[in-house]
Amino acid sequence: MGKTARWLVIASLFFGLSYPLIWNLGWPEGLITAWKGAGVALLALAAASEARDGDGWLLAAVLGFGALGDVLLVGSMTTGAIAFIIGHVLAIWLYLRNRRATLAPSQRALALLVVPVSVLIAWSLPVDRAQAPGIAIYALFVAAMAAAAWSSRFPRYRTGIGAMMFLASDLLIFARMGPFEGAIWAGLAIWLLYYVGQVLVYLGVRRTLNSDVAVSAG
Repeated sequence: MGKTARWLVIASLFFGLSYPLIWNLGWPEGLITAWKGAGVALLALAAASEARDGDGWLLAAVLGFGALGDVLLVGSMTTGAIAFIIGHVLAIWLYLRNRRATLAPSQRALALLVVPVSVLIAWSLPVDRAQAPGIAIYALFVAAMAAAAWSSRFPRYRTGIGAMMFLASDLLIFARMGPFEGAIWAGLAIWLLYYVGQVLVYLGVRRTLNSDVAVSAG
C-alpha cells in the first residue's frame, strides 16, 4: 500500500468508526451525512490512487457507489438502494473476473446456498408484506455479490468475510422492519457490519492486486 492510500485508509477509519459517536450530538443533518459518506468515499479514493488496471478501477467504482448509496439513503431509500445495486453489479463483475480456480465442497455449498437462503430470509422479515417483494429483489443482488466474493481468488478472511458482513448488515436492516423493530442496538450493529465489511473488501482485493503487480514487475 502506497503512502497516499495508507493515509486515505487511516482517514477512512477515523470517519467510519467515529460516525456512530456523532449520531446524538445535534449536528446539522448535512454534516452528519457527509461524515457518514466519508468513510467509504475515502476507501474509494484509496483504491483509485492505486488502480493500475480494470480490476483496480472496478474496486474504486464499487466503493464509490457504496459511498453514494450511504449519502442518498438519507434522502430516499429507493435512490440509495439503486446506487448500492449498481455497486453490487460491478462487484459481481469484479469477482467473476477473478474466480477461484477450485472450490472445496463446503465452499461451493456456501456460495450456492447463500443466495436463495438470504432472499428467503429477507422476504420473510418485514411486517408490511407489501415491502417483501422489493426487499427480496434487493437481497438477491447483495447475496449474489457475497457469493461471488466468497468464490473469488481474493482472500476469504478479508474480502469473503467482508462481503458476508455487508450481507448480514442488510439483513439486519430488513429485520428492523419486523422482529427487531425498535431494537436500540441494531443501528450500531448495522453500521459496523457494513463499514468494517467494506474495509475488509478493500484490503483483500487491494492486497491481491498489489501482489499481482509485484509478480509482474519481478
